[in-house]
Amino acid sequence: MHFLCIGQKISHIYALLLIPLLLVSTIDDSHAASYSINPTNTHIRFAIERFKTSATTGGFYDIKGQLQYYPSRQTGDISLIIPIDSLNTGNPSFNSSLTGPDFFDAKKFPSAQFKSTKWYFDQNKKSPQVTRVDGKLTLHGETHPISLKATNFDCYLSTSLKKDVCGGDFTATIDRTKWNINKFVWFGLTKNLNLNIKVEAARQ
Repeated sequence: MHFLCIGQKISHIYALLLIPLLLVSTIDDSHAASYSINPTNTHIRFAIERFKTSATTGGFYDIKGQLQYYPSRQTGDISLIIPIDSLNTGNPSFNSSLTGPDFFDAKKFPSAQFKSTKWYFDQNKKSPQVTRVDGKLTLHGETHPISLKATNFDCYLSTSLKKDVCGGDFTATIDRTKWNINKFVWFGLTKNLNLNIKVEAARQ
């Protein structure tokens, strides 16, 4: 009986020590969950210079995907599905041209995809901030690496959605000829697309 009582006391002490560790683990991984991309507040805006005149802007919308974010581990994962026929420049004629066979060819390649490969954070140990996300962009039947520079990224409780939300803004520049979109490059339509990416994802 004496040894049984000692064993029970040790088990009780171990349980008391374990509880704080579990609480710390829960706090550290407070954002370590799955998030679903909110298409309403997620879009990719682009700017393309036309024949050395002012740039034409447009965007891709109705984007879907998933986000995993682990700030305490300084890592994350995001995947986006971008419908090509959602492209809108405000000019129906130019929309048709860009989604046609000479450019993005929406009928043959109805969607583009981005999949992250590595996340980068600054050295703020108390609250590490995302600085860059590397990944692979599949577009027009080609897959190539790109880097997204984070201008801001954070997680918070959304009062409108009543859910935890992670979101932010990123920038990137891609050379469209790497994805075999070459039309009018030699006639002054710039090959570089400047991208501004806004992402919002709600916790599932």
